[in-house]
Amino acid sequence: MGLLGKAALVIWHDIAANCEADYIEWHAREHMPERVGIPGFRRGQAGRAVWGAPGYINWYEVEALATLTSKPYLDRLNDPTPWSRKAMGYFRNNNRTLCRVVASRGAGVAGHLLTLQLAAVPGRGAALGDWLSARLPALAARPGVIGAHILEGDQAASRLETEEKRLRAGGDAVADRVVLVAGSNADALQELRRDLLSPQALMAQGAAEAQQAGVYQLLHTIAEADLAAADR
Repeated sequence: MGLLGKAALVIWHDIAANCEADYIEWHAREHMPERVGIPGFRRGQAGRAVWGAPGYINWYEVEALATLTSKPYLDRLNDPTPWSRKAMGYFRNNNRTLCRVVASRGAGVAGHLLTLQLAAVPGRGAALGDWLSARLPALAARPGVIGAHILEGDQAASRLETEEKRLRAGGDAVADRVVLVAGSNADALQELRRDLLSPQALMAQGAAEAQQAGVYQLLHTIAEADLAAADR
């Protein structure tokens, strides 16, 4: 999976009990097409956890970080549809992080995605970032892997207040650093978490002990070209 653009919006969350079917329909039929139709949005993808937590992820690849603070996008966030207002009440344990793409390697769309949410201990941020970037070719070359990407969260942009944010229970957490590894084999991605990207290996390079990891199976994906084809 090669990322399209220089920034990304990554959202992890759980869904309230007995609401998953409606959430998936809303996300695939209304929400993701709406988002990808905003200028600067290139592709959206959504997945459900097969290992780790939280239970769901969706992410949008965008032209630049400014896309995620632009008027067209903020207008949508502040004027949610009736179905969106209902669906926002389903969200639990939400992490919504606006990210810059630090490094990206790979091509295509994969069926599974390993995600890591990390923070560096004080004074070790640069060292951790350099180590992750140096390991990117090895990550992307692993059997069963087709892409690996390093993102850095923008705290200020991620914390902008909007109507949709007010509708979600419990507020939104924000990640400092994000690692995405896409592949065809969920077992291979879990193995990565056990060795090259293990908690101990990351802590030795400056990562804080608190880390969130999950492997997600792709549910649906929509790109700009898909919307154009649907209009023909």
